[in-house]
Amino acid sequence: MQVKDIIKKVKQIEIRTRKKTEASLMGQYHSAFKGQGMTFSEVRQYQFGDDVRRIDWNKTARFRDPFVKVMEEERELTIILLVDISASMDYGTQKVLKKEFITEMCASIGFSAIGNNDKVGLILFADKVYKVVPPQKGRKHLLSILSQILSEKYIPTETNIDSALDYVMNVFKKKSFLFLFSDFNDEIEDKNLRIVAKKHQLLGVRVYDDKDNEIPDVGYAFFKDTETGEKVWVNTSSARFRYEYAEAQKEKQKHITQLFDKSSASFINISTAGDYAAALYHYFRNA
Repeated sequence: MQVKDIIKKVKQIEIRTRKKTEASLMGQYHSAFKGQGMTFSEVRQYQFGDDVRRIDWNKTARFRDPFVKVMEEERELTIILLVDISASMDYGTQKVLKKEFITEMCASIGFSAIGNNDKVGLILFADKVYKVVPPQKGRKHLLSILSQILSEKYIPTETNIDSALDYVMNVFKKKSFLFLFSDFNDEIEDKNLRIVAKKHQLLGVRVYDDKDNEIPDVGYAFFKDTETGEKVWVNTSSARFRYEYAEAQKEKQKHITQLFDKSSASFINISTAGDYAAALYHYFRNA
């Protein structure tokens, strides 16, 4: 994809996602990601119904009239988008590639974040972390992130999600809100997942193409694993082969879902033909 095509695609994504975000996601995002604490704002005279625990006794004694401390929620949050750039993400048989679908989801989350004056950062990973964009605010910064997701070279290698989680734990000391995008074809260390989910708020998003879950009957076919490079001839006419493949995919999905559940992290399983806005709305509402 050339630079002009990337710019055009990002503009199209901005138009589509901003409309969806403003219409349905912004309010739910704000409700879900309330501030991480309270900070002092001002002192004012006591009013009936105020919490007596907020009384400023020093000022009350000085003026011989009750005063209370006014606290406000700390609103500035940090959103980190972790995006799998292994070669299997540069694939799609539906309207969009997996990476394009993920870019739109990142745009919806990002526009919700900047609408609340929050910072957004990016981590691109495959077998290791390849690129990190430090969290910043603003539309220009977000559009740059979206461009990098689309333009990055997708790596023909097995995915190592643990490497991305390790990076987060080593670099982001303050609680952040993590959105982990992958097709989750490879294993995750459950201990790593638990540690990250304990410190940060984590949502795993499995993005898949409908053809990932089943193989059609097209006779003998030549298959190549985009991540490992392994090549093999397969008789797709075999009903047993197609059934075992579909069952293996179901088991893999079940395993990763249970892994996130046990780690007290959230998980979304969504097809590139699905409605990501509805999925995000549901997550924000229940976060």
